[in-house]
Amino acid sequence: MSSDVLPRRVHAGYALGSLATGAFGTVPGLLLLPYLTDTLGVAAGMAGLLVLLPKAWDVLINPLAGRISDRTVSRWGARRPYLLVAGLGVALLFASIFAAPFRQNSDLYTAAAFLATATAYAFFQVPYVAMPAELTTDHAERTRLMTWRIAVLALAILVSGAVAPLVVSATGGGLSGHRWMGVFVGALIAAGAVGAFLGTAGAPTGRVEESEPSLRAQLRVATANRPFRLLLVCFVIQAAGIATVLAGVNYFAEQVLERPDDGPTLLFACFVGPALLVMPVWRRVGARVGKPRAFVVASLLFAGGALALVAAPVLSPVAVYLLVAVIGVGYAGEQVFAMALLPDCIADDEARTGRRQAGVFTGLWTAGETFGLALGPGLFALVLQLFGYVSSDTGVAAAQTGGAKLGVLLGFTVLPAVIVAFPLLLMRGWSLSRPDSTRSVPVAPARP
Repeated sequence: MSSDVLPRRVHAGYALGSLATGAFGTVPGLLLLPYLTDTLGVAAGMAGLLVLLPKAWDVLINPLAGRISDRTVSRWGARRPYLLVAGLGVALLFASIFAAPFRQNSDLYTAAAFLATATAYAFFQVPYVAMPAELTTDHAERTRLMTWRIAVLALAILVSGAVAPLVVSATGGGLSGHRWMGVFVGALIAAGAVGAFLGTAGAPTGRVEESEPSLRAQLRVATANRPFRLLLVCFVIQAAGIATVLAGVNYFAEQVLERPDDGPTLLFACFVGPALLVMPVWRRVGARVGKPRAFVVASLLFAGGALALVAAPVLSPVAVYLLVAVIGVGYAGEQVFAMALLPDCIADDEARTGRRQAGVFTGLWTAGETFGLALGPGLFALVLQLFGYVSSDTGVAAAQTGGAKLGVLLGFTVLPAVIVAFPLLLMRGWSLSRPDSTRSVPVAPARP
C-alpha cells in the first residue's frame, strides 16, 4: 500500500469529527433563532443580531487558531491535541447556550454563551479542517477522505437537525425542552471529538515547515492566492444561503406546511437523507467533468430546487418533500467539491512557496464558513422582521399574518436560491497552477 493511501480506520476516524462540526453547524442555525423569538420573546431583528455577532467573532479568532496550531509541537502532532481539548470544551459550552439560568437578561446570557462556544469551536474546527492536507499528499486520497467526512457530516446533520427538535418536544418544550436538547447535542459533539482524536492516532501528522514570520504576513499570502480567494468568497456566500434554509425549517414547517410537530423532522430527512445516497454519484461526476465544474452543477441544482419550492403553498406535501430532496442532492455536491478543492489549494500553495501554512488557509476558510452560517439566520431574521413576524415568550409560536407567512416562504426559497447561485460567477475560469489535480476524484465508491 502506498504511504499516501490511508487505512480505512483513519478515514472513519477523521470523519467522526464531522459529528461535532455537523451538530454545531446545524443546531444553532436551526433552533437558536426560533428559541430566541418563540421562547425568550426576542424581536426577530434583534434575535438575528444575537445569532450573527458571536459567530462573526470567529472571523478574528479562526486565523489566530490556525496560526497557533501551525506552530504547535507535541507527541500527538500539531492538530490532534485540539481535537480532544477544544472539542470537549465545545461540548460543555454548547449545553450552556440553552441553559437559561437567569430569567432576566436571558437573551444576553445566551449570546455570551454562544460567543464562548464559538471561540472553543474555532480551536477545534481549524486544526480539524487543516488535517487532510497533511494526512496525505495524494489528491484522490484527499477527495476520498472528504467523501467519508461529508457522508458523516450529512449523517450528523440528519441526526442533530431531525432529532434535536424531537428532544425539545419530548421533554416538555419551552425552556426545559431546550435544556435537554443542549445536553443531547453536547454529548454528540463530545463523541465526535473523542472519535476523531482516537481514530487518527498513528496517522501522518505533517511536518512543521518554515512559515511566514507574522500572522499579518501569512494572511497576506493566503489572500493573495487567487484560486483560494475566489473559492473562499464563493463558499462563504453559499454558506449563508444554506444557513437561511436551516434557519427557516421550523418556521416553514409551521407557517407554510402547517405541520409544527413532524414537519421539521420530515424536512430534514428529505434534505439530508438523499445526500447519504448520492455521494458515489457526485464522485463519478467529479471524475468525469472535474471538481470545479461539478461544484457549479451541484450549486445550480440546489438553487433550482429552492426556487421551485416557492410554489409550496399550492403543491402537494409529496411534491414539497421531493423538491427539498433535490436541494439536498445539490447541497451534498456543493460540500464534497468545495471541501475537496480546499486541500488542493493548500497543497498547490505549499508546492509553489515551500511554506507550510495550512492552518492559516483553513483558519480563513472556517472563519468565513462560520460567518456565512451565522449571516444566513441573520438575513432570514431580517426578512421576518420586514414582513411583520410576531415573537412570543410562551414556547409556542404566535399567530402570524399572511404577510409574515409570505416572508417565511420567500426567506426559505427565493433568498437561498439567489444567494447560492450568485457567487458562481466567481468560479468562471477558476484553476490551480496544476489544474490536473482538480480531476483526481476516485471513481469507486468508498467502502466502510
